[in-house]
Amino acid sequence: MDNIALIPARGGSKRIKKKNIKLFNGKPMIGWVIEATRSSKCFDKIFVSTDCKEVASISKEFGADVPFLRPENISDDFSGVVPVVRHAIDFFNNQKITFKTIAMIYPTAPFLSPDDLKNGMSLIHKADFVASVTSFNYPIQRALALRDHHNYVVMDNKEHYHSRSQDLEEKYHDAAHFVIGKNAAWKEKIPFLSGKTRPVIIPRIRVQDIDEEEDWKEAELRFKLLQGS
Repeated sequence: MDNIALIPARGGSKRIKKKNIKLFNGKPMIGWVIEATRSSKCFDKIFVSTDCKEVASISKEFGADVPFLRPENISDDFSGVVPVVRHAIDFFNNQKITFKTIAMIYPTAPFLSPDDLKNGMSLIHKADFVASVTSFNYPIQRALALRDHHNYVVMDNKEHYHSRSQDLEEKYHDAAHFVIGKNAAWKEKIPFLSGKTRPVIIPRIRVQDIDEEEDWKEAELRFKLLQGS
């Protein structure tokens, strides 16, 4: 195999119960992600890494492979995605499953676009990683800060007090759709943002952190708007 996708989707979620498989506009959240990944036709296999049999079952219904259940030590609230990816790579190596590129795709990205994945895969030969990013909706150089126990507000970067927004460099943050990496880069533990990561810029309208119930409702409304329903 040349290219595989890995979706890390644990069963537990503190603020939104069973977030990864909760119905989002009539379909389990992870179902949208698996379908978009399949539609890209970029990957020889789509794997889901989970510690939960229910997540595994639903993932299989949408066409993903779940060849193992993730151990508890990388399934808690403090486990990042990198150890999960490396655990999967170790499993694949033990099973003699070879690949050149692995795309880590977030399970709560209902706005994931097959075209964005295609774009990312077209860039990976020029970099160690490709990451989805989006722009801040306001120049962060003109951010405000609260001081003295939140009693006073000040300009955080005083040198930009008189700067015009249009004159400031646009800044970006993680869009939390995907990170594509070469097998060697994952193995060598090269940081994502080492200077050899290419961006895929996602429009802000298709980026939504989903951590609270309010975020979930906002995402569903935005999804319906984009779907034209």
